[in-house]
Formats: sequence, structure tokens, C-alpha cells
Amino acid sequence: MLLVLVQMGLLIACGFAWKQWAPRHIPALAHRRALTDLVFFILLPALVLDVIWGAPIDETSLKISLTAFSGLLTAGIIMWCLLRFIKTTPEQKGALMLAAIFPNVTYLGLPVTNQVLGSWSNAIVLQYDLFACTPALMTFGILMAHYYGGAGQHKVHPLKELTRVPPLWAVVIALLLNVLHVPRPELIHHTLSTLSGGVVPLMLIALGMSIRWDSLRLRYLPLLLPVAVITLLLVPIAVFFTGGWFDLPADIALAVVLLAAMPTMVFGVVICERYQLHSPLYAAAVTLTTLLSVVTLPLWFHYLPGV
Repeated sequence: MLLVLVQMGLLIACGFAWKQWAPRHIPALAHRRALTDLVFFILLPALVLDVIWGAPIDETSLKISLTAFSGLLTAGIIMWCLLRFIKTTPEQKGALMLAAIFPNVTYLGLPVTNQVLGSWSNAIVLQYDLFACTPALMTFGILMAHYYGGAGQHKVHPLKELTRVPPLWAVVIALLLNVLHVPRPELIHHTLSTLSGGVVPLMLIALGMSIRWDSLRLRYLPLLLPVAVITLLLVPIAVFFTGGWFDLPADIALAVVLLAAMPTMVFGVVICERYQLHSPLYAAAVTLTTLLSVVTLPLWFHYLPGV
């Protein structure tokens, strides 16, 4: 696991270096958005379509989704209770809630589990994210950001937000093809697989371009430590026991616990900027939890009991 994280760290470092020294005829933010848009609109939907089309969709899929929801719910309840005793602005509360609840399942979880567990885990990652995390983010997360954000914002419709997520469209199409037992032609499978090959490296490079070292400030640490403890320790514990209660197979149980132990989701920065939450605080949470996950993820992988 540690060797895998080091290898991925090199790609993340490449992204950070590219942000610093990329050609200046295009702003660094435009470089990052070009990469993330390519992944979000083309490569990731191709991966989703290819994997979900050929994956077994059964009772275990429902258990994975419910287990993922248990992690989100645990994080939300604990963070909400803690914020009642911590002096913060509404914008800070919204950023901290997002940071604690939503893990970086796809942009980091997919590369980690793919390298450590094997490509079979891609289906688990996509089900964990697209059957639970992403729908929760684009409904409850957006409404929460709207509630805590700055004044004078437009009204949001959760269902409209969901229709703007191309990987979810790919999930719907793939599920229909899967359930109807439509055969997957080798040509289409090869094309989708070729596109999917770019997801992991580009995600890691984009992650490196998203990390903001300047956001790590000492005055943020009292606010960030609860986020780190919830995200990296408490949520995986809750998911571990929920997965045990659902009697998930050992390999799948390990995968979902690793996904639950991922650091804060990068995409939340976009939501914070859109709804006027405290973006620097959220960026600091992404950076800190990502750094700490280098220590916590190997511990979960090597010392997870019962799997």
C-alpha cells in the first residue's frame, strides 16, 4: 500500500509542479479545469459504462450503497453536533460540513483500490460513489451549501443538479444494458476500456493541481482536526461495522472501508466557490486530510480486523 501511495504521490506531485510551471499563455486554473472536464464528461462516463455494464448488479450492490450512506450519515451527524460547540461563521460551517461528509472516492479512491486490490474493485468504487455519494452530494450537499452560503443566491433544484452529472447518465444507461442482458460488443468494450485508461493518471494529476499549500494556516487547525478525525477514522469505523452487519464478503468489506477512509473530496471546492462558502478553509481540509491519509490508509489496509 505504501509503495502504491508513493507512486501515486509522484503523479500528484507532477500535477502540483504543472500548476506552478505550466506555460503561462493559459491560466493554471484553466489547465486544471480542462483536465477535470475531460475526465468528468468523457473518460469517467466511459469507465462507468464499461464497468457497470459488465458488473454483477445484485443484492450486494444495494448493501454497498446502504453502507456508503451510513458513512455519510455518521459524518454529518457527528460534524453537526460538534459545530454546535465551535464558534464559526455560517460559511465556515457549510465548508466544514461538506469537508467532513463527502470523501474523495473517485479521484483518489479509484486509483488506490485499483492498484492495491485490483481492477475488480472498480465496480465497487463506482457503486459506492454513484449509487450513494454523488446523489447525496448533488441533492443534500447542494441544498446544505445553499443554506449556509452567502445571501442573494438563486434557488436550486436537486433533480436538475443530478441531470448535470454525466457519470450518472452513464450509470443509468449501463444499468439498463446490464439488466436487459444486452451483450457488450468487443469493439465497444475495447474503445471504452481505452478511454478508461486515462482516468486514473489524469485524476491524480488534477488532484495535484487542486492542492493548495497556502491554505494550510495555523488558525484553521482547531477547525480542521475534527474533520480529519471524522473523515479518516470515525467514518471508516462506522462503515466497517455497517458492512459487517450487512455481511459483506471480506474483499468487498475491505474495499468499502478503504473508500470510507479517503480524504476530503476535491470537487467540494467548486461547490464552495459557487455558493460562497469558506473556500480557503475547505481547501485546507482537502490538503490536510490528503496528507494524513498517506499514514492512515496503509494502517486500515494492513490492520483492518476481520477481513
